[in-house]
Amino acid sequence: MAEPVRTRRIIVAISGASGAVYGARLLQVLRGLPGIETHLVVSDAGWRNLQHELGMERPAAQALAHQVHDVNNVGAAIASGSFQCHAMVVAPCSMRTLAAIAHGLADNLLTRAADVMLKERRRLVLMVRETPLHLAHLRNMVAVTEMGGIVCPPLPAFYLRPQTVDDVVNHSVARVLDLIDVDHQLAPRWQGLELDAP
Repeated sequence: MAEPVRTRRIIVAISGASGAVYGARLLQVLRGLPGIETHLVVSDAGWRNLQHELGMERPAAQALAHQVHDVNNVGAAIASGSFQCHAMVVAPCSMRTLAAIAHGLADNLLTRAADVMLKERRRLVLMVRETPLHLAHLRNMVAVTEMGGIVCPPLPAFYLRPQTVDDVVNHSVARVLDLIDVDHQLAPRWQGLELDAP
């Protein structure tokens, strides 16, 4: 008899930076994988970007997650360290959200959940979206890194020769899945190049 698949909880947060497609695509992929339970929290600006950038209304986004939490409900389960959670991804992560996490503000459910991940020494991945970067942005990234978080900007990998926007998005989401230790077949992996014969 096969062993039952152990459910792993993953929090997906969508903040107000451009790039709502990363959070939506991550949810779509995780929804199709066995043994994964997703918990979604979206900032007010995140909801606006889902609608503006993807034409995605709240019910459609909410349907991608197993459970949805209001960003203002700091009493939600994901606000506690006793909530057993495998990883959290902020996709995309605005500079405002990055700053709040870097300084431990925990001023809404999104930043509180991220603070919990750091204090419990669990995997936190921030898909930061901004360019160019000024010194406060860089210092906040360093602070989060020193606390154990992973800063993972969604940067395209042209060596894979992407043909579509979906290819670019899938590659960045695939890198995040690797970072949170979730098996996938979302994007091709680099196989190396053969050296030219002398």
